[in-house]
Amino acid sequence: MRSFSDDERSRIRQQIRETGRDLFSRYGLRKTTISELTEPAGIASSTFYQFYDSKEELYIELLEEEGEETTEHLLAISFERYDDPQAAIEAFLLGILEVIETNQLVRQIIVSDELDRLREQFTDEEMEENRQQELAIFLPYLEAWDEAGLLHDVSPELLAYTIHAIIFVGLHEDEIPMYQEVKQTLVGSFARGVTSDDPDLDAVDVPDVDVDDLVASASGGDRDTAASGLDDDATDGQ
Repeated sequence: MRSFSDDERSRIRQQIRETGRDLFSRYGLRKTTISELTEPAGIASSTFYQFYDSKEELYIELLEEEGEETTEHLLAISFERYDDPQAAIEAFLLGILEVIETNQLVRQIIVSDELDRLREQFTDEEMEENRQQELAIFLPYLEAWDEAGLLHDVSPELLAYTIHAIIFVGLHEDEIPMYQEVKQTLVGSFARGVTSDDPDLDAVDVPDVDVDDLVASASGGDRDTAASGLDDDATDGQ
């Protein structure tokens, strides 16, 4: 087995990542082969497994990186921008739905019907941990609004789960008639329904939230631990 210097490993890994992002976005996980991932890096297909245990592990790493960047953007245009809970919730939901609709790396999972294949790489415990980390991104804002009396009779936890559930509407864009109109109506009605009609924004004491810490905690924690559950046939897709 050939050994690589640190510089070579860094270069090869980066090339595999760039190639993976391009091919996964265009063809999806199943139709992308190991040889297609390794050819631009100038390594044999078998050498891929010195860097990743499977195509799924590479895809998940790319999605996690995408998620970190997306989270920073979404918080900036919603909860960090607006003091008004209704405006913040609407901006967050519309923003994340737009990501699902337009991000090709995400879209291919849906179009290629490979979401379940990626989910299978995680245990139920890991899935629940990831879900809690996702909710923790915006839960501090909801709790602050609740303490200030800016929410109707709904707990911050229930509101967080509902926001998370609405996001899944974006996975069914092609199945819902008048999708854009439905999306706008759903998001607008929901945001109005859970927030106060006459909010006293001066009463809000939002905690000092470190966005970088939130993003880091939402990235899935220890990637090596998550990746250890991957089980990909070494000959699959070659």
